Order: sequence, then C-alpha cells, then structure tokens
Amino acid sequence: MTSDTATIRIKNLRLRTHIGIKEDEINNKQDVIINVRIDYRASRAMQSDQMDDALNYRTITKKIIALVENNRFSLLEHLTRKVLDIACEHDWVESANVEVDKPHALRFADSVSMELRYTRGE
Repeated sequence: MTSDTATIRIKNLRLRTHIGIKEDEINNKQDVIINVRIDYRASRAMQSDQMDDALNYRTITKKIIALVENNRFSLLEHLTRKVLDIACEHDWVESANVEVDKPHALRFADSVSMELRYTRGE
C-alpha cells in the first residue's frame, strides 16, 4: 500500500437471507453478519474533498444489501464471493477482504464464517 491508500471498513452489516442446504435453511431466512475491508487509492479525494473523487461506501453497502436480501445461496463460499465481487468492482480498489458470519450454524459455536481476499494484479 502507498501513502495515498485509504481503508474503508463496513463493520457488522447484519442482514437476513436464505443460506444453506438443509430444508429449514432453504425455507427460512437466517441472519448473516458481513464485514468488508476495502483499500483504495484515495489521493484525489484527499486533495479535492469532493464525493466524485472518493469511493462511495454507501453505494457499495446498498449493492451488498440488495444482493444478500434478494437472492438465495446454498454455500457460504458463494455468498462471500459475490460480496467480494461488489467490494472490488471499482478500478481504484487495490485490495479487499470480506468475511461473512453465519451465527448459530453449529451447535456449541457462536458462528461459522467464510473469509475471502482480493488483491489487484494477483
């Protein structure tokens, strides 16, 4: 990362979706908790103080919400990849990390999570 790299963190985005392969998971929405980290080149935004020169985290979050709430997923891996695709779709993004938690997916565990990373050029 360079000195003009900024980090956006979307923390604990709590949504509901159909996720899983068991009958009750297919029939009932479940909670998921999404954390996103995006590193992007922000030199223009740092200089101009203009929204057009920044990565709009509100737009990114709205896309993630629409994806999660309007679709069904069998696998946590697939859901996580789709969220990561949204997080890294802008040319300014240097890297992104997405973690999706599925609370109460296992007995005796708080949650199960899947984490995926993207780095431009890899």
